[in-house]
Amino acid sequence: MTEIGIGICGGGYMGKAHAVAMSAVGAVFNTALRPRLEMVCASRSESAERYRAAFGFARATADWRALVADPKVEAIVIATPQETHRDIAEAAFALGKPVLCEKPLGASIADGAAMVSAAEAAGVANMVGFNYVRTPATQFARKLIADGVIGDVTWFRGEHTEDFYADPEASASWRTEGMANGTMGDLAPHMVNAALALLGPIAKVMGEVETVHAERPGGRVTNDDHAQIMCRFQNGAMGHMYFSRIATGRKMGYAYEITGTKGAIRFDQEDQNALWLYRMDGPEETRGFVKILTGPAHPDYEPFCQGPGHGTGYQDQIIIEARDFLRAIETGEAVWPTFRDGHEVNRVIAAALASSEAKSWEDINSF
Repeated sequence: MTEIGIGICGGGYMGKAHAVAMSAVGAVFNTALRPRLEMVCASRSESAERYRAAFGFARATADWRALVADPKVEAIVIATPQETHRDIAEAAFALGKPVLCEKPLGASIADGAAMVSAAEAAGVANMVGFNYVRTPATQFARKLIADGVIGDVTWFRGEHTEDFYADPEASASWRTEGMANGTMGDLAPHMVNAALALLGPIAKVMGEVETVHAERPGGRVTNDDHAQIMCRFQNGAMGHMYFSRIATGRKMGYAYEITGTKGAIRFDQEDQNALWLYRMDGPEETRGFVKILTGPAHPDYEPFCQGPGHGTGYQDQIIIEARDFLRAIETGEAVWPTFRDGHEVNRVIAAALASSEAKSWEDINSF
């Protein structure tokens, strides 16, 4: 086992999740590389020191450049606002340091393209933090589709719906400013990534983006509340995706339905340890969706628990992600999703936004 010094830019919601994951991943997966929490960065020295003490880092700083340049920081996790992603990543890659960057990649499609170029020029491990697709259930769904269990896929429906802004009287905040913080910048990338993971590349899209509550207490809203995309996959399947932060009653509505010529799959993150599978087998009167409870027989479940049906949780997804990042560093082999894979999500989002403006279908290859 070899220690590796980890630096995390950002100590908030995702910064904490990554710190906890790096602390636990060695014990859970018996990784050859064992993370050492070397340095954490926040926008203010007081916050950085608070995160250091709470999460167990050796040192803290308010300057991300100092973190990136420090020789004891050997790999970097970016968990800061999107507009900072590009500068941090490019600086890290210039020093030959691996980077795990939270989604989406940068604040614009130009940022994403530049980050892909920097990552590939450096030739070091690079990954984008799409954690929901790493649940044992969704990993199993990917395998079922790849193995042809449901036949040729003809239809995909996905959503990422939450209700944290369903109340029209909820105050304006940083979340209501700028497209990068809107629904298409915040929630949509997760489900677009799932669609790409499950069915493969998307060829073209028709998007519709809308701000429902343009005024909120404290200010005007400058980004979108909800959006929908019709799409056509390169394999010929039709699809539809819906994203919302005003979906009353939905707390973690990361859900999908996939129809094939021999069966179908359903999944909902609010019940993340179950996958529903329909097989077109046997007499009609005995057919129906079967609820599969995840257990040690499913991908990446057993390291957490040996009991079927006991379940994994949100933090476990981040631990699996940390394992994958460490594996990429150790082996030198790319682990999905790389920066290039993450940029494919950016291209779909950009095409959907352009489609909403032009009110026409847009080809992904144009972006």
